[in-house]
Amino acid sequence: MVTLMLFFLALGAIAGVLAGLLGIGGGLVLVAALAWFLPLHGVPREAGMHAALASSMASIVLTATSSAWAHHRRGSVLWPTVKWMVPGVLIGGWLGSRFAISLDGDVLKWCVAVYCFVVGAQMALSGPPKTRAEAVVPKGPGMTAAGGAIGAMSSLVGIGGGSMTVPLLVWRGVAPVRAVGTSSACGVFIGLSAAAGYALQAPPGALPEHAIGYVYLPAAIGVAIASVLAAPYGTRLAHAISGTALKRVFAAFLILVGASLALW
Repeated sequence: MVTLMLFFLALGAIAGVLAGLLGIGGGLVLVAALAWFLPLHGVPREAGMHAALASSMASIVLTATSSAWAHHRRGSVLWPTVKWMVPGVLIGGWLGSRFAISLDGDVLKWCVAVYCFVVGAQMALSGPPKTRAEAVVPKGPGMTAAGGAIGAMSSLVGIGGGSMTVPLLVWRGVAPVRAVGTSSACGVFIGLSAAAGYALQAPPGALPEHAIGYVYLPAAIGVAIASVLAAPYGTRLAHAISGTALKRVFAAFLILVGASLALW
């Protein structure tokens, strides 16, 4: 059990830095690693993807909270935008987890793998963000609807939604660093809704001991503890460096993550 928790702590540290730095990617790394690792430690393989997704979403609650708080202290969370998006992400996260539970593990595997390929390609091919006005604050029912779609997709692939929320906000005119901070705040609510869905809507006895529904508690807790400590370091880097080169490296890494899932 000690070795197991050390693995979860190391994984959480990586996810936390990525969440603070890019607002994206941490969940995708978690899902891939957990999908390979959990079946080696008592989780039935047929439930491996569901458990990986559920545990990732549960850990994202604290990861995103830590990242959002760090960004809030630097003034880079647009709370009016968050308020408009929250109703949508809560509903979408719950419905997305319900849909994921109904799918076979191999189907879920390909959903996450394809998503990794798409996001990796988008990051590799996108140019540097344009300079935006700091005063732009997207609001309105359209943001609530977008939140619903983001919540549902995030729940299905086990992420905090940053790979969708950040580009949406930048497209609406938000400065990139504020888009990352706002995305982190939305990720808290996505994680809460999706994790609750995976825990409460799972069939009885979905996983062996140390689980609530599909949420494998040692993984969720270990990852969350380390990610909370690591996320502020990623936030500091996000405010200090240009992310263009890092985006290219991480794009390649995401493609490798997708390939590893395709072989799962």
